[in-house]
Amino acid sequence: MMAAEKLPPPKPSLPSPKRVVPPLHRALLWPAAAAGLGALLLCNSFGLGFGTPAGDAKVQSRPAAASAPRATAPATAAPLPRSAPTRLAIPSIAVNAPFTALDLDKSGRLNPPPADNTNMVGWYRGGATPGERGAAIVAGHVDTKTGPAVFLLLRTLKPGSAVDITRTDGSVATFKVDSVETFSKAEFPDKRVYGNTPDAQLRLITCGGAYDRDAQDYVDNVVVFAHLDPAADGG
Repeated sequence: MMAAEKLPPPKPSLPSPKRVVPPLHRALLWPAAAAGLGALLLCNSFGLGFGTPAGDAKVQSRPAAASAPRATAPATAAPLPRSAPTRLAIPSIAVNAPFTALDLDKSGRLNPPPADNTNMVGWYRGGATPGERGAAIVAGHVDTKTGPAVFLLLRTLKPGSAVDITRTDGSVATFKVDSVETFSKAEFPDKRVYGNTPDAQLRLITCGGAYDRDAQDYVDNVVVFAHLDPAADGG
């Protein structure tokens, strides 16, 4: 991830069940990336863009020492060839949404998915495609000006949950969730979330935590870490 959901430097946190429901104006926004790592963020007010993810598919394919660690490293699946995503399905939270490609604006921030479409997710096309070697970045709003949006229940995903991404080449990249974490936008771990990885991984990002009415933005980001499932055949 409303008026405009914007993301400061990535920092998600689980929204408090008792938080006051904010006026729905927020937008997804990502902060500028540094040292070849994309500092993406979601949330804030409408119209705001995402942060600046760094690197293209080739850069993403380089292994990095600071890739997101997994408590128990699962067997890795062979990366798939590059192919843009067309649809995201997460059965456990009833998500079935089309993709739109996200680019950087003139200030170097990643533009958010359209705020007038509550059931659409965005993929940063300057990075790895889902299933390709590297960390593919997918963003979605938690809510919009008109009500709940596609990633409203993202924070409720559990380790082991399946995430299916249909690609333009007809294949389906199936990912398994490793963890769901929230980070304060002020202390977002850019390297961990956006760093290069030696295998095919996925990051699903939206807004979370309490809503700051003065800033018209959520204070945290929710990030789902997932890996390409070797049990799936990718097609």
